[in-house]
Amino acid sequence: MKNVRLGVIGFGNMGTVHVKSVAEGKVPGMELGAICDIAPARCEAARQEYPQVPVFGEAEELYRSGLCDAVIIATPHYFHPPLAIEAFRHGLHVITEKPAGVYTKQVKEMNAAAAQSDRKFGIMYNQRTNPVYQKLREMVQKGELGHIKRITWIITDWYRPQAYHDSSTWRSTWKTEGGGALINQNPHQLDLWQWMFGMPDRIFAKASFGKYYDIEVEDDVMAYFEYDNGTTGEYITSTGEVPGTNRLEIACDMGKVVVEDNRIVFHRNVVSEREHNRVNTAPFGRPECWECNVPADFSGGPQHVGILSNFAAALRSGAQLLAPGEEGIFGLTISNAIHLSAWTGETVDVKDFPDERFYRLLQEKIGASTVVKKESQVIVDNSKTY
Repeated sequence: MKNVRLGVIGFGNMGTVHVKSVAEGKVPGMELGAICDIAPARCEAARQEYPQVPVFGEAEELYRSGLCDAVIIATPHYFHPPLAIEAFRHGLHVITEKPAGVYTKQVKEMNAAAAQSDRKFGIMYNQRTNPVYQKLREMVQKGELGHIKRITWIITDWYRPQAYHDSSTWRSTWKTEGGGALINQNPHQLDLWQWMFGMPDRIFAKASFGKYYDIEVEDDVMAYFEYDNGTTGEYITSTGEVPGTNRLEIACDMGKVVVEDNRIVFHRNVVSEREHNRVNTAPFGRPECWECNVPADFSGGPQHVGILSNFAAALRSGAQLLAPGEEGIFGLTISNAIHLSAWTGETVDVKDFPDERFYRLLQEKIGASTVVKKESQVIVDNSKTY
């Protein structure tokens, strides 16, 4: 098959990264077909930097142009589902940036549109290309950890100063971003959690909104996950700590696994704790434990380029997608459940998540918004749809 012609919708922080990767030939089997942004200044910047590439001010124009086989949607979060749905209607393959959307109701509509088309659908979950997480997932799936008792992920190295929140009109409000740390910084970790360990069954959470910054959305979160099989989890995140921590710890029958600094250390019991407990007669007896450095490629993997390369291979040769777009609903459901629990003080059923109730409460948050961005902060006009 010929090269996949990619259209990039949104020439902002991530859109420019994707344009650069494809334009520089870093993605095998993919070439740059067109660029789109609703901001005239960004359109002009794209024309100046890539004069050979057509630039559009409306996604609909790009979709109708016939210049692209696929698009990647790199816009503010609320626009991901409607832009994807329209792209499917025009017969285009779609990759969406994370998160899949802001609320599960709209993402289910996007997934339905993908299912009704015969197009490929992917999501930019680039952390799935990291060999460390791939290795840990393999260990879990092979049963090498035995029963998982507890999972704790402290991910607080997402420091974002006030200047970051002030950098664009769409950041850090319910109306234009749909959340804070959970919806912006944490979609990758929430996806990796369910990808490696499966979806929790219930969630209880506490969150602080504007604790560290002049924003209305969450910047500090603690969530408790429960699984029907007895596994529990703690998820702790913040954008107000520096230097912060990124430590994933799994307590299991076969010992303890720690993922930190992009390395895996397995404190491995010679026999499982449950077997030791069954046969042990010493009051303080412990199973013998070895500290094992699990071999893996610690480079971090190909990341964004890896997802684009995999997507191109899926279109050209039928390769299996590493990050199917339909799976974006899983991490978003966890995120929505944390929000809902923090808003209501209730333990939230994840298996039967109340999409409509969450949507209504989100609309109330949007309606009650009092945050007004200063004119000096205006960078992009988000008043119109793409």
